[in-house]
Amino acid sequence: MISPRQHAVYNSPIAEMLIPSPGFSSRASCLLLALCFWLTPLSYGADWSTPEQELARKIAGVTGPATVALEVVDRASLNKKDVDEISRSLRIQLETLGLRTVKPEQAAVTVEVSLSESVQTYVWVAEIHQGVEGFSVVMVSALRPDAETFVQEPAALTIRKIPLWSQEERILDVAVLEESSGPSHLAVLDPDKITLYRFTNGRWQKEQAMEISHSQPWPRDVRGRLVIRQNHLLDAYLPGVFCQSSSNAPLVLACRASDDPWPLSSQFTLGGFFAANRNFFTGVLSPGIGKQTATGKYYSAAPFPRQNYTLWMFATVDGQIHLLDGVTDQTARWNWGSDLATVKTACGSGWQILATGAGDNSGDSISAYELPDREPIQASQAVDFAGGVMALWTEAKGSTAIAVSRNAGTGTYEAFRLAITCGQ
Repeated sequence: MISPRQHAVYNSPIAEMLIPSPGFSSRASCLLLALCFWLTPLSYGADWSTPEQELARKIAGVTGPATVALEVVDRASLNKKDVDEISRSLRIQLETLGLRTVKPEQAAVTVEVSLSESVQTYVWVAEIHQGVEGFSVVMVSALRPDAETFVQEPAALTIRKIPLWSQEERILDVAVLEESSGPSHLAVLDPDKITLYRFTNGRWQKEQAMEISHSQPWPRDVRGRLVIRQNHLLDAYLPGVFCQSSSNAPLVLACRASDDPWPLSSQFTLGGFFAANRNFFTGVLSPGIGKQTATGKYYSAAPFPRQNYTLWMFATVDGQIHLLDGVTDQTARWNWGSDLATVKTACGSGWQILATGAGDNSGDSISAYELPDREPIQASQAVDFAGGVMALWTEAKGSTAIAVSRNAGTGTYEAFRLAITCGQ
């Protein structure tokens, strides 16, 4: 994302790598440091017996003879048969080493094994809780059988950029309220009001404008979001302010001071608290992602569903992408900007991430990415904008997104719908 957000250093190009984040919790830091420095991939192939034995030996080395409650969580792409077999075999291996697996209420030790993966390896992480003395982490890795044959597919999708609205006043967001062979009813959010437009007799006509009341001045780089609702027309989220429309025309907009979380996705229930006097989210999440209730300060977030969990990506204010899966918080230095959105389509894997590029305010771009594991693959050519992208939100139906940019040549604000077309 490139915008008049001052000194857009969060968009500067950065090399691709995974590193531990300085802001991790001790738990996440332990997991990631272990992955980076303790782990040497082993060539186990499709036979799980060697990593099962190795992980069981490491667990027993920490616990000694004890009663153990074991839980195996699949965060990779394994099938249920493999996961069940791994769980059964781990129990057998632990018992041969002097441990006894029991129900949680009978256990002196609890062990949670997370089965995760990267492009090259399967990674098994065991988190061992023993008494009140904190926890230990041990792990092994296994080379994926298909690691040597993995090939990045060329970009096969096309992003269609469909103009929706342009004006001289700043656009914070646009919502398509009705469609008839194309958008026919729009809501346009700017810092002062929400304006409704209807397409009639071949042109857009203003239907109604509703003023946004607020007692505090907006931050210099004000942001906002419109969310379509079922029991009334829409809600509007702005820094420190929440507005709700009535359900019947002519509409009335009721605004109040609020620090309620903004919805981060139209497809998944997760909210983020927005800093009232800044242009980013604080990092506190509601209700959280598994065991994780916070990450670093961020500009935008996007979910990506996996087989057994949802991976969330956060574009943080330091120019990095944080990956949260409910247990670990990894930091990816991908060459992305600060705006992300998820769309669900009939193309590719069925889910794509839209991400802005890294650059300056004179121009910007958005590309679509697939995420077969935790390394993105560009699935489309970039679609260019005549200025910085200032907002990117998934639409209510989830299959398209709204992008807002400021044209560097004319100074006008422009809103577009982004739709993905397969195989072009």
